[in-house]
Amino acid sequence: MNSRRDALEGHVQLESNFDRDTPGPIVSQLAEQDKVPWYCKPNLRLLYLLMLPTCIGVEMTSGFDASMVNGLQAVPSWLEYYHHPRSASLGLMSAMYSLGAVAAIPFVSSVVDTIGRRYPILFGGIIQIIGAILQGSAANFTMFIFARFVLGFANVFCVVAASSLTGELSHPKERAIMSSLFCISWDLGAVFAAGVTFTTFVMTSNWGWRIPSLLQVVPSLLQVTFILFVPESPRWLVSKGRKAEAYAILVKYHGEGDENSDFVKAEYRQIEQTLEAELRVAQMNQKDAFSTPEMRKRVTIATFLALFGQWSGVGLISYYLSPILDSIGIHDNRTKHVINLCKVSWSLVNSTIFSFTVPRYPRRSIFLLSSVSLFIVFSAWTIASAVYSFTQSKLSAQVVVALIFLYSPAFNLGFNALPYTFLTELFPFHVRVRGIATYQWWLQCAGFFNHFVNPIGMDAAGWRWYIIYCFWNAFQVVFVYLMFPETSGRTLEELTFLYENEQDTCRDAEVERVREQGESVTYGSMEVRPREIIKRSD
Repeated sequence: MNSRRDALEGHVQLESNFDRDTPGPIVSQLAEQDKVPWYCKPNLRLLYLLMLPTCIGVEMTSGFDASMVNGLQAVPSWLEYYHHPRSASLGLMSAMYSLGAVAAIPFVSSVVDTIGRRYPILFGGIIQIIGAILQGSAANFTMFIFARFVLGFANVFCVVAASSLTGELSHPKERAIMSSLFCISWDLGAVFAAGVTFTTFVMTSNWGWRIPSLLQVVPSLLQVTFILFVPESPRWLVSKGRKAEAYAILVKYHGEGDENSDFVKAEYRQIEQTLEAELRVAQMNQKDAFSTPEMRKRVTIATFLALFGQWSGVGLISYYLSPILDSIGIHDNRTKHVINLCKVSWSLVNSTIFSFTVPRYPRRSIFLLSSVSLFIVFSAWTIASAVYSFTQSKLSAQVVVALIFLYSPAFNLGFNALPYTFLTELFPFHVRVRGIATYQWWLQCAGFFNHFVNPIGMDAAGWRWYIIYCFWNAFQVVFVYLMFPETSGRTLEELTFLYENEQDTCRDAEVERVREQGESVTYGSMEVRPREIIKRSD
């Protein structure tokens, strides 16, 4: 413990080597100069391996859920047991997962900011295990949808905490890629569920749908088993005054045990100074954390990022592939399961490729390219569906299937690979959890609306329902072009004042503190006293 304290005290010696006011660029420069890959660093390698099932893997539950619901609609035993749910009843069953998440979100940010990042993942995983057991043992439709509500309620705690922890714990060199990998687990869970339902759909007993439902416990079991082996977020520890613990974690995993590492000293100083500035701002206006124009802009971008993630058409493919295939003349259940398994496997492949490559490119350009691609693919899909409805052409049906497969890379390029990387960069630490929770709230609200309304709309309007998505995707292109900022190439601390002027923000916060506490402080040529500002002469 003494060595840790000595190391913590030693980081102040960096002042002789680096400019105290510019630790951010130094961290970026030192990270760029480090040519040793992560897999050659034993401690960092162990950290990333532990983060795979516990942080990066939390979206496996959501991916499993979507693919399982998709698959169950082509499982005869499930259809018979629940009396062939359609339209509103099918929409309600799908939407309950999102409704559970919406109900949990008001509590998420306070829980994650109060008890840290790890324990919400642990408790959320335990509740998800309970929900999956309830779902697999459901005796009636009410019990089944209640279990899905429980699963959604617990999952959002895991997602918000894990996405924050991934960005805050990763080394700056790999942070963007690690955050990008976060959404790969969705596809991994989807492939797992598609494979299971493809195997069990031929069973005539109720185990044909109970087995997939019960196997939804697997991702949560992995989280619960390994999460306590993962260290806590150093940024959260610093914010709680546990600076020695935070510095020790940085030394072990980012410095490979070297307590004299200049990189660790610079990184720690950057975290410490930035959090001090952030927390002064937060204390000045904590009740109105999102009241400034800059924060409102961040929230607006996060809100529409969530809406784009649900309303670009992905909800149709993820939850209602079976009705879509019915609409183009594909009714055989085995064929539906084969297409679903191939679709999610292809999605896993391209999302994995994008997760390792896309973070190297400018965020805004990638989002814009993804949005344009979605508009083109979905418009072509709508036209091909319309042609089939009038001509019953097999060629047009084949075109629809091909476009479903093309939709996957168009969506994954931006809206699967980048959201949590982008959100972690967009929001400063003191509002990061609240920002991601806001994103999740809108994502789940849009998902609930999407899942409930889609089957009703498809039943009532057929291919014409897709036209709404074409107009939305066109709007999406315009919004991304006009509103999305560029955040790549900088550390989290360098992005803290993305829209604000850092010096002015810190000064305003200090002025407010002075006025409230009756202290005085000097800012350049200005002496600030309680309730007055007196300019000093040169």
